[in-house]
Amino acid sequence: MLSLNRISKTYKTGTFGGKDLVAVRDVSFDINPGEVISLIGESGSGKTTVGKMVLKLIDITKGSITLDGVDVAHKQGAELKTYYRHVQGVFQDPFSSYNPIFKADRVFSLIRSEFFADMPRAEWDAKVDGVLRSVTLEPNQVLNKYPHQLSGGQLQRLLVARALLLDLKILIADEIISMLDASTRIDVLNLLADLKSRGLGILFITHDLSLGNYISEKTVILRRGSVVEMGATDKVFGNPTHPYTRMLISSVPQLHKKWAQIEQELPAPIAGRGGCLFHEAYPLAGRTPDRPIDEPTLARVEDDHYVGCFELDSEKASQVA
Repeated sequence: MLSLNRISKTYKTGTFGGKDLVAVRDVSFDINPGEVISLIGESGSGKTTVGKMVLKLIDITKGSITLDGVDVAHKQGAELKTYYRHVQGVFQDPFSSYNPIFKADRVFSLIRSEFFADMPRAEWDAKVDGVLRSVTLEPNQVLNKYPHQLSGGQLQRLLVARALLLDLKILIADEIISMLDASTRIDVLNLLADLKSRGLGILFITHDLSLGNYISEKTVILRRGSVVEMGATDKVFGNPTHPYTRMLISSVPQLHKKWAQIEQELPAPIAGRGGCLFHEAYPLAGRTPDRPIDEPTLARVEDDHYVGCFELDSEKASQVA
């Protein structure tokens, strides 16, 4: 299990780094084996920053990330290499993940030289052949091809296959189908569903609510770096409580309806205020010693459904996560 425990990321900005820019604030959730978590939010909400912290591409400012109970924040060298055996990422633009002057399957050669240098060639070829077929690729159709000779869907599945060559436990899928056409999207989504059935935990980062609803058991809604709602996907989508979640869901185009302009607005953030980023006050913020006023709070709406950063009625707000 991969656990994110109140992780935050702050960047230094301005002249001589005199100002702080909070990109992610106090985010917590778990990814269990065989589970897909959808991390949903608009551009700039901090989704990719969360993924990069999990992949250790950027450092955490506060909080911790653990894999099977072991803190990964300070892993380096051989320990970091072991971590990458279990946690890998696939990103939005499949074409930018390949060097156009090399054949696409060079990504497998890099994995072999780094992790399987002592494996006999015949055994390695059989391993590659098996993992390609597991992601519905025919080896003779994709091996020894340049990136421009393959489709975006084939390139994405090659990257997933590359990750599966390792003893993978967690896959970070960051907008991996946003640049694919509709017919190819469903193939990649069904591939992720198949990987989930094999016990792989997946963090599915997306701005598309329909895709998150389609594939995930749990949903985390991110707004300006903070979690505003999370829980079982059917409860978040079936009983959206935060106004931002409601706005997102109401903005999803529906096939059976003609286009109509949607006018939505959210309460403006309160400058310089902590706890709630959208309303004058949040009744539970800072009420306990371990929850300072400048950190958002989540309240339980129902079993496996939490909401934060706005005033709940007194009955719902009586229970705190």
